[in-house]
Amino acid sequence: MPKSLSIALLGQKFMGRAHSNAWSQVPRFFEDVRLRPVLHTVCGRDERELRAFAKRWGWGRTTTDWRTIAADEEVDLVDVGTPNDLHAEQSIAMLEAGKHVACEKPLAGTLADARAMRDAARRAKRSRTFVWFNYRRCPAVALAHRLVRQGKLGRIRHVRATYLQSWGGPEVPLLWRFRKKHAGSGAHGDLNAHIVDMARFVTGDEITEVNGAVAKTFVTERTVPGTRKKGRSDVDDCVLFLATFKGGAVASFEASRLAPGHQNRNTLELNGEKGSLRFDFEEMNLLRYLDATASAATQGWTRIMCTQAEHHPYARHWWPDAHVIGYEHGFTNMAADICRALSGRRPEVPLPDFADAYETQRVLEAALIAAKERCAVKLREVK
Repeated sequence: MPKSLSIALLGQKFMGRAHSNAWSQVPRFFEDVRLRPVLHTVCGRDERELRAFAKRWGWGRTTTDWRTIAADEEVDLVDVGTPNDLHAEQSIAMLEAGKHVACEKPLAGTLADARAMRDAARRAKRSRTFVWFNYRRCPAVALAHRLVRQGKLGRIRHVRATYLQSWGGPEVPLLWRFRKKHAGSGAHGDLNAHIVDMARFVTGDEITEVNGAVAKTFVTERTVPGTRKKGRSDVDDCVLFLATFKGGAVASFEASRLAPGHQNRNTLELNGEKGSLRFDFEEMNLLRYLDATASAATQGWTRIMCTQAEHHPYARHWWPDAHVIGYEHGFTNMAADICRALSGRRPEVPLPDFADAYETQRVLEAALIAAKERCAVKLREVK
């Protein structure tokens, strides 16, 4: 009989739904997991909405005061799914109370908050930390990570990453994601955070310099929710930057919420001395691979359907070959890996902790400095 892992969730909106589903699905699909997640308490601001959310998703208790969770000895892990400006205070309090913490990305709204979270995690010797970079858990991305480790691409020369969405037009109201004091940044922290982490994860390399960047806000005013008033949108809508990796690869990163026709286009391409890889989340079950060492007569892109139980990460837990999985499965795969890690077992692929996510936050900060100052920024200067 698996032991239980008692979980408290902070936040019951979009990410709250994704995380609730993930925790509840782990024991149904991952028979090898030795810790059974228990949905103990969910916390939110609106008590009426919270009760309905708890009933729908199976949470045992509700509270509108997150501080009570720190004092609850029954809670083992706190899952932080609140706006970015709350991550540091809540996560640090939970770590000081001896809880494990899984935090949404980006790690924080500011580099200072991210640094404080990293340092708090270092001090909390008995607690583990995790960050929900869920795209690592797509089987195709995990396979790309494996192929690079096996030397299939040789030395990486060129990295291209984009995360393009189209939902952020002027008709969208002034949500917290468009206010710097809550979000820290716009498309940059929301989207570039994912592709910077994914590029670092798949290549196994670190960015040493941001060579140049541009950040642009196109929609400067939005309607304040529940009113006819206008308020200032003071975060970026689009951020593009160039970078260099320690191993010598050059890279480009693009994030936008104003790219019509791109609903959730999260892409990564690696070009190496022996081959190339391409991933596009809008076709998330596919990985494209080119073996540059093959004969020129037959050389071309191979389309890999990453659903075979015997060969592809996570596939054995889901459906038969080519019975594809979707967005929510990345969260469930991560929740299962967290349970594995907390029971002393190895996750399917490495999990990001606060120290790891802090390195991504440093890259994001360097890009914002480069855009503001119109200069190159070395990562050793961003601490």
